[in-house]
Amino acid sequence: MDSIKLLQRLVRIPSPNPPGDTRAVADFVAERMRAIGCIVRQPAPAAKPAARNTIAILGEGAPRIMLHAHIDTVPVAPVEAQNWSVDPYAGIVRDSALYGKGSVDDKAILASMMLAMADAARQKSLKGSLILVAAAEEETGGQLGTKWLADKGHLPLCEFIIVGEQTGNKVATAHKGVLRATVRTAGVAVHATNPDRGVNAIVAMGKIIQALQRYHQDLSRVLHPVVGVPTCNIGVIAGGSTANAVPDACAIQLDRRMIPGESPQDVVKELGAVVAAVDLAPATATLGNFVYSSWFDSALDGDYAATFMDCVRAELAESPGPIGYMPGSDAKHLVDIARGDMIIFGPGSYEAAHAADEHVKLADYASSTNILKAFLRRALYAAEAEA
Repeated sequence: MDSIKLLQRLVRIPSPNPPGDTRAVADFVAERMRAIGCIVRQPAPAAKPAARNTIAILGEGAPRIMLHAHIDTVPVAPVEAQNWSVDPYAGIVRDSALYGKGSVDDKAILASMMLAMADAARQKSLKGSLILVAAAEEETGGQLGTKWLADKGHLPLCEFIIVGEQTGNKVATAHKGVLRATVRTAGVAVHATNPDRGVNAIVAMGKIIQALQRYHQDLSRVLHPVVGVPTCNIGVIAGGSTANAVPDACAIQLDRRMIPGESPQDVVKELGAVVAAVDLAPATATLGNFVYSSWFDSALDGDYAATFMDCVRAELAESPGPIGYMPGSDAKHLVDIARGDMIIFGPGSYEAAHAADEHVKLADYASSTNILKAFLRRALYAAEAEA
């Protein structure tokens, strides 16, 4: 497979989520993997049949190494569309980079993994199993994608897992978790001509916002070695209906990023204590609507991890890490099937993703492919590679 043409083909198959219809791109991956001799399955949840996944397997038995990348992308937003200098789905090559929606998130590393699978298929001494997972639904949390695959038994226990994301080809071993919540204040609505007769829910919320900001600042005292500090951000506020009425309701939505080791139950208690400590009387406040997404952390102390680090070091001629990956990933859904280490790895930066003129540098894409090939040669067919 020509590497540039392969990535162009992937980019030219739109897979925005929403709506999350990954059937076309999953079928393309399946066709290519069958052509090199893989056993291929394409499970999809009954709750969303269009969220099709592709699982391709080379070899059999242990050790098992998994290459995982997601095949859905974020959609091209209306304002974003006006800022693209090229067709988002054309896969244009310009200035030594390939442009397109999903080019860096996550189709470049998917293409590198497909090329590494093809390289492995040409070997006669493959020992163990190599599993490619092209997963749907990552961009909406993975509940009907990788989590569903793991929960339903579609994914085997693996000695080493590589989750494809944008790490600048360094080795990431952790990312933060997320707990989202809604705070609501309730007051008493009256005419604004005499506001003191009522209870202003927005004013009450202002006190809570100040308390949450102090809480956010206090969180900076805790530091994780690769992902930094926990945070608390207020992202949405809504309240009132007109300027000439005292509002009787206000709500904020907050995002609490958790570093590895933090318990969501403890974080809920912390948030509850912050809100409860604010004197709002006669207004009242409630905290709820919790949505939780786990953090991920890997020890990076196994032989496969050491081998992979060596391959990165040799290709880049610099330190391979470890580093932290600031966004989330599907790694959090794979923890229970990882017998050994799990890493996050891929070309480019997440800062180029989800934006106009998303692109991946061709040199970085080539390095990702080289690293994966070198690692698999040492991990699964070292004898033949040495010969």
